[in-house]
Amino acid sequence: MIQDRITALRARMEEEKVDAYLVPTDDFHASEYVGDYFKCRKYITGFTGSAGTAVITKDQAGLWTDGRYFIQAAKQLKGSGVTLYKMGEPDVPTVHEFLERTLKEGQCLGYDGRTVSTREASELAEILKKKGAVQNGRLDLVGDIWKDRPELSCEPVMELEEKWTGESRASKLARIRSFMREQGADYFLLASLDDIAWLLNIRGGDIACCPVVLSYLVMTADEVLLFANEKAFPAAVKKTLEADGVRFWPYDAVYAFVSELPAGKTILLCRDKVNSRLTASVPDGVSVLDCDNPTLRLKAVKNPTEVKNERIAHIKDGVALTRFIYWLKKNVGKLPMTELSTEEKLYSLRSEQEHFMGNSFDPIISYGAHAAIVHYSAAPGTDIPIEPHGLLLADTGGHYLEGTTDVTRTIAMGPLTDEEKRIFTAVLCGHLNLAAAKFKSGTTGLGLDYLARAPLWEMGKDFNHGTGHGVGYFLNVHEGPNSFHFRSTPSRRADTVFEEGMITSDEPGYYEEGKFGVRHENLIVCVKDQETEYGTFLRFEHLTMVPFDIDAIVPEQMTERERALLNAYHAQVFETISPYLNEEERAWLEEATKKI
Repeated sequence: MIQDRITALRARMEEEKVDAYLVPTDDFHASEYVGDYFKCRKYITGFTGSAGTAVITKDQAGLWTDGRYFIQAAKQLKGSGVTLYKMGEPDVPTVHEFLERTLKEGQCLGYDGRTVSTREASELAEILKKKGAVQNGRLDLVGDIWKDRPELSCEPVMELEEKWTGESRASKLARIRSFMREQGADYFLLASLDDIAWLLNIRGGDIACCPVVLSYLVMTADEVLLFANEKAFPAAVKKTLEADGVRFWPYDAVYAFVSELPAGKTILLCRDKVNSRLTASVPDGVSVLDCDNPTLRLKAVKNPTEVKNERIAHIKDGVALTRFIYWLKKNVGKLPMTELSTEEKLYSLRSEQEHFMGNSFDPIISYGAHAAIVHYSAAPGTDIPIEPHGLLLADTGGHYLEGTTDVTRTIAMGPLTDEEKRIFTAVLCGHLNLAAAKFKSGTTGLGLDYLARAPLWEMGKDFNHGTGHGVGYFLNVHEGPNSFHFRSTPSRRADTVFEEGMITSDEPGYYEEGKFGVRHENLIVCVKDQETEYGTFLRFEHLTMVPFDIDAIVPEQMTERERALLNAYHAQVFETISPYLNEEERAWLEEATKKI
């Protein structure tokens, strides 16, 4: 089937005189996850992961993805005729290097400019110029052959009250307008969906697990133009938006609006987040001011109300997850259970919590060798029974009106090998050491990442993903700019300075292909520690309240400090979660959090 689709695409390429066709994962808004309408890369390759780029030429088809998906992609591409290019591996060309090597003078690269960022299009233009090649960014060739393509989503929009957000829409708009004045901008063009949702205090459901609304936004000094499907907005929500100066325009009308901006004006936008076709619509007489969206950092620094609410969300989530782990431990080997059935059990436990709004991402519940696939997702064709031995990895999260959670626990389902225990303990030590960091203001994720990797690096081992990412407030589970990683790239920046209120995941791991996987993840919030003559010092506090499995720990492998950190965390978990459990669950949790 994939080969037939590629053949059909090549026929369209021939008609349009295109020699290479680029198919990114992105929608029209540079979203990490995309709605069904936008899954062109999945359609043409069969790869279902959330990150990747396909390139189709007359005689080659390639898929580029990162280390999280190497195992998954290799399996899904088997027999498709699509070659896997493992990004970041030695001797593997980047997409740009591949195109530079492949395209010849006079040839044409095609793509849908609505799915390619302005910055990416500029970089491609430089490559093509050197080769004497050209580009056509107005071609949706996959859409041309996708006969049963889903419709654009139009899910109902809700307004998030100030008791959840901690700041009114009017206040947020005023802060952005102040930034616009400082920069001398007449217009601010915003295309990233989570930024729009945050700015307007609205939430939707146009991307699975991401409560966002398909839209573009243009701000001026006195009005906000929202380009969206009005049918998604209940009358009451529309009324309050209009009261704050929001005017509705059709979703696709943004291109025509931008093309008619008056000469001599300045428009502020982020070239990484605004698609190239939209930026190309800006008239020549209009100045373009490129910078990070001012919403980015404002959104990342949670206000006191948001932090307070997040603590409540994590108590609710901790109760559900603690009950889930108790249920697993009690029933494995006694009740039939599989990866999919345990997903359903956890969802039912979360659903019992007040204000639960759904999963914050597709759950990753992977048993045994499946846990070595970093972003494994169980399906009817891959679902396996969970047996009373080995490790189960559960990376899951929930949306609540009080915030978003993301937590991973690796659970011993029975007897383990010495290697499994040794790795489990090393990864846990890295997690604890990062969470316990005390650092001077001005420190970035580049400077802190080593704390999490050190126990594995000392063993000559590592994990091929970031150590942590920012998390939105009842928004995208992956949110910039804060992160932990030992290197920084344009697509994965780890050079952001940590500030009070930033919420970040702490999730080191290790994956042994064909055997097992381990990951330990909490969300942590940055708080002020102290002020001295040397400056301001910060630290982290745990938000996640779920026990780690002491059945898989080798205490002798931990330092005295690491054992003390674990014991202190477990004491906090018991104190926080036990009041919400029944007597049997409480007794189990007391044993599960005992000092080691």
